[in-house]
Amino acid sequence: MMIAIPGVLDPHAVTRCRDLLTAAEWIDGNATSGPQSALAKRNRQLPEDSPAAREVGEIILDALGRSPTFVAAALPLKVFPPLFNLYAGGERFDTHVDNAIRIKRGSDFRIRSDLSATLFLADADSYDGGELVVEDHLGSHRVKLPAGDLLLYPASSLHHVTPVTRGERLCSFFWIQSMVRDDAARTTLFDLDGAIQDIAADRGQDDPAIIRLTGVYHNLLRRWAEV
Repeated sequence: MMIAIPGVLDPHAVTRCRDLLTAAEWIDGNATSGPQSALAKRNRQLPEDSPAAREVGEIILDALGRSPTFVAAALPLKVFPPLFNLYAGGERFDTHVDNAIRIKRGSDFRIRSDLSATLFLADADSYDGGELVVEDHLGSHRVKLPAGDLLLYPASSLHHVTPVTRGERLCSFFWIQSMVRDDAARTTLFDLDGAIQDIAADRGQDDPAIIRLTGVYHNLLRRWAEV
């Protein structure tokens, strides 16, 4: 499942994050690359231990916890601390797949990367190029979202970032280990949850059918979840 989630960060939060990141010290983006990615990656990145990265990361993690759509779609068990990249002057990231296991440097924190997330922080009209292109069985999907919006997609997907030919593309990126490993099962739960919310808006949360459907949702989650 690939889903765009609007307004994860409000305009005030976007501005605060951009101010902190603009003043930070950036390094070569291959600092966190695996062997395959190192051949494809041409961008800049904040060091994981950067004070700006930690502060903006906390802002993002707090916002994710307040996003019902993110929680329903990802069913997060663990979220890798957000990282940050910057593209300009033709920089790009050629086709690659994200590592299955991500380990936070200098710690024993590790996750299985079920989902990848890109949170756009630059206004879409402030740069040319820089589309995130995600490939699945239906073809290639080119994505360039407004600042504050997030794209959530399977970490197993081939994807790339097109060259930025004007301006600067500023994003956060991170990975999620879901309570539900299987993407099809996770999609079923997301669709069922959305249908329950739609029906409840018409009938009310105490309608007997809503109560039964909610029971079905939790029984499926109980069957599929790994916690």
